[in-house]
Amino acid sequence: MKLGVDRTAGLDRNLTAWKSEDDPSPGEYCAAMVIGDSPEMYLFNRSSKLWRSGPWDGIQLGDLKNWNSNGFAYSFVNNHKEVAFSYQAGGQTILPSLEVTNSGKIYMTTWSSEDGGNWKWLWETPASPCDNIGWCGSYAICVDSTNSPTICRCLEGFAPKIPAHWESRDYNDGCVRVVELDCRKQTATDTDTDTDTDTFLSVKGVKLPESPSRFVNATSNLDECWSECLKSCSCAAYAVVSVGAGGCVIWVTHLLDVVQLSGGAGLDLYIRINGLTDAASHSQPQKANWRIVLVIVSLLSGALLLSCFIFFLWRRKKRRRVILGRTIFFSNKLDEDDRGKDPDLPLFTFGTIAAATESFSSENKLGQGGFGPVYKGTLGGDKEIAVKRLAKSSQQGEEEFKNEVMLIAKLQNRNLVRLVGCCIHGEERMLVYEYMPNKSLDAFLFEKEKASLLEWRTRYQIIVGITRGLFYLHHDSRYRIIHRDLKASNILLDKEMNPKISDFGMARLFGGDETDYNTRKVVGTYGYMSPEYAMEGIFSVKSDVYSFGVLLLEIISGKKNRGLYALSPHLNLVAHAWSLWNEDKTLELVDKAMNNNFSLNDVLKCIKIGLLCVQNHPEDRPLMSSVIEMLGASVDIASLPHPKQPGFIARMEPFQLDHISKNRDTYTSNELTVTLDGR
Repeated sequence: MKLGVDRTAGLDRNLTAWKSEDDPSPGEYCAAMVIGDSPEMYLFNRSSKLWRSGPWDGIQLGDLKNWNSNGFAYSFVNNHKEVAFSYQAGGQTILPSLEVTNSGKIYMTTWSSEDGGNWKWLWETPASPCDNIGWCGSYAICVDSTNSPTICRCLEGFAPKIPAHWESRDYNDGCVRVVELDCRKQTATDTDTDTDTDTFLSVKGVKLPESPSRFVNATSNLDECWSECLKSCSCAAYAVVSVGAGGCVIWVTHLLDVVQLSGGAGLDLYIRINGLTDAASHSQPQKANWRIVLVIVSLLSGALLLSCFIFFLWRRKKRRRVILGRTIFFSNKLDEDDRGKDPDLPLFTFGTIAAATESFSSENKLGQGGFGPVYKGTLGGDKEIAVKRLAKSSQQGEEEFKNEVMLIAKLQNRNLVRLVGCCIHGEERMLVYEYMPNKSLDAFLFEKEKASLLEWRTRYQIIVGITRGLFYLHHDSRYRIIHRDLKASNILLDKEMNPKISDFGMARLFGGDETDYNTRKVVGTYGYMSPEYAMEGIFSVKSDVYSFGVLLLEIISGKKNRGLYALSPHLNLVAHAWSLWNEDKTLELVDKAMNNNFSLNDVLKCIKIGLLCVQNHPEDRPLMSSVIEMLGASVDIASLPHPKQPGFIARMEPFQLDHISKNRDTYTSNELTVTLDGR
């Protein structure tokens, strides 16, 4: 088989997936050779790049793992007539097959008469996070091991661009240089050590980075590449073109998609860094001299002056600002235990918020919740905000206000809504959030006019985002936090439809050694509460997992959990999903608004994960860390455990169904947030 371009015949050989398993028309996914100075194979979703092989290294195409150990002969041609990669079986009894599936994977299988004439799975990609282009961001390396989870780390001489994002395992922002390049002109024959400020670090056995701005010189050796790279301030790295051959490739922009390969595969990458970087193991001798000393002294002096200036501004701001902690926690309405816990959150005046919301005009009102009305506002002329104003009729609003301020002010994650500040003015209590232009998830899921806007890819993105947010709350934040009211209306969507968990008024903070808690006051929303919480007042991280499972089934089905389904014996969506699962009719659960345009494997896997999360006994439900692993592309649905019966399974008798059918026009299903106090 051959993939690539035949310039003489005018052919472009590529692999295109079927539109679906039953429709052989061209689908969205395609594998093709991208021609350039250093050709390589790419997997596309329409025009978006999903995976790349890496360039030909003289032995194989980048990270095409395990291909060379299966008796196949490989070749790569790159000349004025043809640029193509080909492979063929080593014997007549083996037949290889390369296929792009409609789920966005490349599969390699083999057929052998010696194995009974059966097709045998050999290889697939993307199979792990490292296979996704740019998983770790710029100037980072992705290390994938069968014995440990995927690890992203910055290359030596670089550090995370936004450390808080890396702490929550969000690597998209990548890394930046610890010390900027000096960029003095150098050549390989320079003898003046005063010019040797930039140097190179060698990273062994990697898939070379992707970059639209890389240049190949087929005649240069490594020493000449070293010299050429130092002559250009924009040069970031260089590497040999292929094993056992001359030539090198130079990168002149950021380095993206560097992957550590195993089994002796890959090439060595030489990364340019400043010689002053502490992490460097210099490839050229460095000597202390007066110029370096001058640079260090200048940097330290500048840093000292800047620190003094920042301290002066901080002191001035602190004197003029009312400290929120004192305002809240010296109030006689709050607990004694909360005194001294200052969340250090900006405090807005009532006049500022009134001006931002145009005196809380009805035109700016976004909605009404249990806490009170929510208004859209504008600060500073261009910063959009959402303001939750505590209603005087709210029975537990003061407690929720304090809870939200204390918890969410200390949390930082891209999948949690950001609290901008608050306002305390007499009896007024207001919370100020970042504005979410697409409002809440329920407005899309449960409204027919908008449901069609939620294509499967968007729904899957929302599922993954909610999973990451809950994982952060349960495992990665400074505190272990149980949300206790996770539901579709508490998932807000930004302009790019990224989900953000909101409404922490009922959340509970756990200590490091606490696993569950028994309360006499049950708060939350019927339909999302776990059985042990609703019936016994016991809650834990597994209570949130149950709520997540319900929400996951709602996202897939487009139906609310609570409410009677006409002519159905089931009282809720969970029971309905469980019944369809046992009857092998699972796909009947999928929202028809998606018009059957979805990945069958991903949908079935998500439904199974949802049922695992709503199992009756908390010990049977997975942790959110396990859910993240289950959602991984490399996890097959068959490897997941079989779900047990969910909680709150109830059925109606035929006479009840008949009564509901006759009165279906007058029946309404209302979402209700409740608080139950024990006696």
